[in-house]
Amino acid sequence: MKILQIEYLIRQGKFSESSTYKSLLETVFKAIESVKWPPENSSFVINPGKNTNGVKPIKDLCVNYLEQNGWELEKPMYLGSRISPGPIDAVIRLENFGEFAFEWETGNISSSHRALNKMALGLLTKTLIGGILVIPSRNLYYHLTDRIGNFAEIEPYFLMWKNINTDGILAVIEIEHDSISGTVPKIPKGTDGRALR
Repeated sequence: MKILQIEYLIRQGKFSESSTYKSLLETVFKAIESVKWPPENSSFVINPGKNTNGVKPIKDLCVNYLEQNGWELEKPMYLGSRISPGPIDAVIRLENFGEFAFEWETGNISSSHRALNKMALGLLTKTLIGGILVIPSRNLYYHLTDRIGNFAEIEPYFLMWKNINTDGILAVIEIEHDSISGTVPKIPKGTDGRALR
C-alpha cells in the first residue's frame, strides 16, 4: 500500500515533537505499507472496476500489524463524553503521554467525520494525546465499495479541525494502491448491517 501524504489538522505541544511520536509514526507507516493484495503479494494490486472491491480485509491487514506491535484493537473509549462514541480501531498507551488512536476508514463520508470528531474530542478532553485517520485517495476510492469516505471528499472540512486550539496530534493519511491488474482476485466485501464493506 502506498502513502501519498499526511495532512496535519492539529500538531502542537511537546508530544508532537517527541521521539515517541516519531517512533509511533514510523510504526503506523510500516503497518500501512505492510498491506498487500493479494496477501501473499509483494505490493498492493487492485482489480479495477467501479465499486468492485471490499475494504474491511485491507483494514484488518493493517490493524493486525499494529496489534503485533502492542496496540489494542476495537477499544471502547468514552473520550470525556457522557455516551461512548464507539470503539476505536486501534489504541496504544504511550508512557509519559497517554493514549493514541488509529482509525482506518471503512465507511462513508459521515463515518470519516465521526472518526475525526471522536479523536478531536479525545484531544480536547485530554483522553487522547493524538489520533490518525487513514483514508483512501480518490483514485483508490473508485475501485472500492460504493460511497467509501475518501481524502478529496473530507479535505474541504480540514479548516474546521485546524482551528481547534489544543495540544496533540490529529492527522489524516491518504493511501493508494501500488498498481492495477485484472488478474488479481477482487477484495471480498463483508457486511456491516445492510451496507456492503
